[in-house]
Amino acid sequence: MKKQIIFLMCTTALFSSCHIYKSYDRPDIKTSGLYRDTASVNDTLAVSDTTNMGNLPWKEVFTDPKLQSLIEMGLNNNTDLLTATLKVKEAEAMLTSAKLSFLPSFSLAPEGTVSSFDHAKATQTYTLPVVASWEIDLFGKLLNAERGQKATLLQTKAYQQAVRTKVIANIANTYYTLLMLDRQLDISTQTAENWKHSVDITRKLMTIGAVNESGIASTEANYYSVLASLPELRRQIRETENSLSLLLGQVPQTLDRGQLEEQTLPTHLATGIPVQLLSNRPDVKQSEMALATAYYTTNKARSAFYPSLTLTGALGWTNSAGSAIVNPGKMIASAVGSLTQPIFAKGALRASLKVAKAQQEEALLSFQYSLLSAGSEVSNALVQYQSATERSGLEENQIKALGRAVDYTQQLFSLGSSTYLEVLTAQKSLLSAELSKVSNDFSRMQAVVNLYYALGGGR
Repeated sequence: MKKQIIFLMCTTALFSSCHIYKSYDRPDIKTSGLYRDTASVNDTLAVSDTTNMGNLPWKEVFTDPKLQSLIEMGLNNNTDLLTATLKVKEAEAMLTSAKLSFLPSFSLAPEGTVSSFDHAKATQTYTLPVVASWEIDLFGKLLNAERGQKATLLQTKAYQQAVRTKVIANIANTYYTLLMLDRQLDISTQTAENWKHSVDITRKLMTIGAVNESGIASTEANYYSVLASLPELRRQIRETENSLSLLLGQVPQTLDRGQLEEQTLPTHLATGIPVQLLSNRPDVKQSEMALATAYYTTNKARSAFYPSLTLTGALGWTNSAGSAIVNPGKMIASAVGSLTQPIFAKGALRASLKVAKAQQEEALLSFQYSLLSAGSEVSNALVQYQSATERSGLEENQIKALGRAVDYTQQLFSLGSSTYLEVLTAQKSLLSAELSKVSNDFSRMQAVVNLYYALGGGR
């Protein structure tokens, strides 16, 4: 009867503990419709097949040699990326430790005593044992700890890749920002020179009565308005250079760069299918591995309810054998096996399991959110590119029309059919349109960079 009860207890424990040996499986995650199909009329945006822009090497996306040089520098020197690399090494060390936990541990524990009773001659004894301890992993505590460390290593590697893709995108976006500001500064500087010439003309025209004092004041006001914008643009350029230098792990400095109009970026922006975000986006992979780590932590908390078996032993030399003195030393050996079954731990084990389950649910929510966030970023980049592309053509037509308006008003003014204020108004509108066009060109480039990043590019 006793044997049957013991057998029944062991069988119950075995079946109830099956779950703690199970490996992590990805939960069912809905990926359809993660980002909207915003394919443009000229089919530059495609989301219907598995062709994915994020799989392109970054040098095929960013072809400017000067930008490539800066990205290479950033990948070698960026502080965040170097820190992420060190975190990978830390996780590798922890995984090695978890693997070695299956092996017995050994330690040398020498002991020596000197004793004397009633002023008798002192007695010296010693023991030189090597002590071994080996925990037998009956219910998966060590197994889940090792699996958890594997998941943590994959999580840190995914984090390293996420930092890498972010560094590439940030360097590219900051570089293009510099080119945009350079171009705006060139346009504003050229406009300031033109308007200085206009001020001189209006003063000459006033001497012959063709322009009154109000016309001169308006011309000068517009001239000084453009001049006032130049220091602000130079400040933005300096600060953007400083930000880019920081990304490169360099002291603030002037950086060699190209020109905005020389840049070429891919025009076929294939986004693939949403499910690819699970494997392509490093931050999504990082969140999933955090979920896997939490899963194994929960299993480890479950295994704490089951018995633990530990074998300990000692082997060494001693000159003490109880009350007798043995000299020279003799070998001593011992072995002990202990089985520990938790009975009452003041609710600590149950509380640990509840906390682990709650943290696993939190990790699942974080994983789901990271996937939704990735899809949202893809959608935002797609609509940004489409909007900038549509605006680009309209702004080109606007600039051409405003250029003609400036020519016409100047001709009319020379014929006496228009005031110089109309000429200034047309010139001011043209300047505003040119600056807006440069800003929109940058927005289009930024959309490509953001889409490449959102699809997990730069891995």
